[in-house]
Amino acid sequence: MRRQRRTGGGLRPVLLLLPFAALVSVATFSLHSADRLLPSSDTAQQAASPSRHRQHRLPISTLDVRALDAAAPAPPLHAAAARAFRSGGRLLRDVLSSSPSSSAPAPPPAAVGVGGTTRCPASITRSAAYLGLRHAGGGGVLLPLPCGLALGSHVTLVGAPRGGGGAAGVAQFAVELRGEGDGDAAPRILHFNPRLSGDWSRRPVIELNTRFRGQWGPALRCDGRPSRPDEETVDGLVTCEEWSGNIGGASEELKRLWLQNRVAGKNDRNWIHWPYPFLEEELFVLTLSSGLEGYHFHVDGKHVTSFPYRVGFVLEDAKIFSVNGNIDIKSIVAGSLPTAHPSIVQRNLESLTELKMPPLGKENVELFIGVLSAGSDFAERMAVRRSWMSLVRNSSSIVARFFVALNGRKEVNEDLIKEADFFRDIVIVPFADSYDLVVLKTVAICDYVARVVPAKYVMKCDDDTFVRLDSVMAEVKKIQDGKSFYLGNMNYYHRPLREGKWAVSYEEWPREEYPPYADGAGYVVSSDIANFVASEMENGRLNMFKMEDVSMGMWVGQFNRSGTGNTVAYVHSAGFCQSGCVHDYLTAHYQSPAQMACLWEMLRRGKAWCCNAR
Repeated sequence: MRRQRRTGGGLRPVLLLLPFAALVSVATFSLHSADRLLPSSDTAQQAASPSRHRQHRLPISTLDVRALDAAAPAPPLHAAAARAFRSGGRLLRDVLSSSPSSSAPAPPPAAVGVGGTTRCPASITRSAAYLGLRHAGGGGVLLPLPCGLALGSHVTLVGAPRGGGGAAGVAQFAVELRGEGDGDAAPRILHFNPRLSGDWSRRPVIELNTRFRGQWGPALRCDGRPSRPDEETVDGLVTCEEWSGNIGGASEELKRLWLQNRVAGKNDRNWIHWPYPFLEEELFVLTLSSGLEGYHFHVDGKHVTSFPYRVGFVLEDAKIFSVNGNIDIKSIVAGSLPTAHPSIVQRNLESLTELKMPPLGKENVELFIGVLSAGSDFAERMAVRRSWMSLVRNSSSIVARFFVALNGRKEVNEDLIKEADFFRDIVIVPFADSYDLVVLKTVAICDYVARVVPAKYVMKCDDDTFVRLDSVMAEVKKIQDGKSFYLGNMNYYHRPLREGKWAVSYEEWPREEYPPYADGAGYVVSSDIANFVASEMENGRLNMFKMEDVSMGMWVGQFNRSGTGNTVAYVHSAGFCQSGCVHDYLTAHYQSPAQMACLWEMLRRGKAWCCNAR
C-alpha cells in the first residue's frame, strides 16, 4: 500500500500525545469524589478510609464477589473472581495506606530529582554474561527502559544469527520496542523482524510493524528493492534501502570484491550490490535510533531501513527493548535516554480543569455509558475525554464513567487514584485485573446503574471505542418506548473455539453454540436488563463467562426465561463496528488515541469518516 506523504511539521507524530503521557503521575491531592457516595463493601470501606487524614471517599464500586467460591464446588471463573477481589482489597489498602498523608517513608534521595521526579539512567550497558543468555534455545532478552526513549536515543545490539534454526530452516530473529503490559497484552510499538532465508516470497526480507490492542498494523516489507522516489521518506531517509542476495555467504569475499571495485575506479552499482545485511553465524552491529519522524536502523554503519512513527504511541511509551529468536547476543547498549519520566508534570493539571466531569445532578438520566479500561490506559482515557466524552460533560441526560480494576503494580494504582480524584469520571472496581475477569467490570456497570445512577438505557464500550453519541441515541429512539431491548452488532450461532490462543474448554462452555450476543466493543441494553444482572449477582444466581460479550448474551437469555419483564427485542446494527472502523459508523473499535482525535475532528466537520490506520 502506498503511503501518503505527510504534510506539516515533522514533530507532530512524536509530540501529538505528549500532553497525555505527561499526566500519568501528578501532584498529590486529598482524595474525594464529586459523585454521590457509594455504600461501600467491606473491602472498599476499609480501603477508602485507611486513616483519619482521608476526609473523602473514592468512587469505589460496591460490587463484591468474595463469597462466590463459598459453594462447593464453585465454577472456576467464580473462584478466580473471588480470589481477585480478595487480592484487590489488599492492593487498594496498600496503595492508600502508603499515600503521602500516611506515615510511609519517602523514596530514597538517590532516586529523586528536582521537583520529586523519578530519575532514570542516561545509558544502559548489558553484556551476554549479565543477561545470562544460553547459546542454545529460543529464550528472549528484555532490556528495561525505565523512562522510555527520547529524540536522539539509540540502542545498539551486537549479535549473530544462528544457523539452521527456525521453521523450515529459516534463521530469523525479532527486535521489538514494547510498551507496558505482560505477554501479548504489551503493545508492540516497533517490530523489526529479519527473515534470513525468506518467507513466502522466498527472498531475504525485513518486516517492520506495530501492534496495538492485539491488532497488527500495515506491515512495511523491505526485500532488497529500494523505495521509490515518490514514496514517503523518514527524516530524509528512504524506508527501504537496496540490497542483493548474499553472494557465496562469505562476508570477507564481499569486502575484497568491493575493495577491488573501488581501487579499479569502477562506480557501476550493478557490478556489485551491498548484500542482505544479516548472515548466519556472522557477527553484526545493529543500531536503532529515534529521529524526528521515525525510527532508523543501521547495520554495520550502513542505513538499512526507517519506519515512520505510528499513531497511538510516543517515544516515552517504549519501556522495553526485547530480542528473541535464533540469535546469539554479545551485548546491548542503550544511550541518550531520558533521565526523568515525562509523566511527572504537575503544572499541566490546572490546564485540564475543563475535562473534569461535573457532579451528578438530580435530572433523569436517559443514557449511562460504562467504559471498560485498564489502570495503565491513561492515554486512551485522555483521548476519550478530549473527544466524544466532551458531549457527555455538557449533557444533563447522559452520564459516562470509566470502570477500572486494580493493577498488580503499586505505582499504576497510585496514578489511577490521583487521576480518579482529579477528573471525577472513574469508578474503581476493587479486584486484581486480568483478561479473563473483564466480565466483572460489566457487572459493576450494571450494579452502578442499579444503585447510583438510575438510567433508562445502559451502554457498554471499551476505552479504544469511539462513540457517535447522537447516532447511537437515534438508533435507540427507533425502538418502542418501554420495550426491553438488546442493541448492537449481533452474533448468531457462533461456535466456541476449542483450540488455539482463544480456546474455550468444554468445562468452561459445554455447549456447541453461544447464545445470541452483541460484539463487546459497544452495545446498549434497556435498564431492566442491567437491573436484573445486578440483582442476580447480589443474590448469587448470576453465571459468568470469561468472554464479556458472550456473558451479556447469556444474561439477556436468562432475563427472557425469568419472566420478570418484557420479551427482549434483539436489534442488530452493523454500525457498531467490532474490528476497526467503517464510514458512517455508530461506534469504531481498536482506535488509537491519535485516531480518536482524528475521528473527533472529522465529526466536527460533519463527516463520519474513518481515519488512516497510521
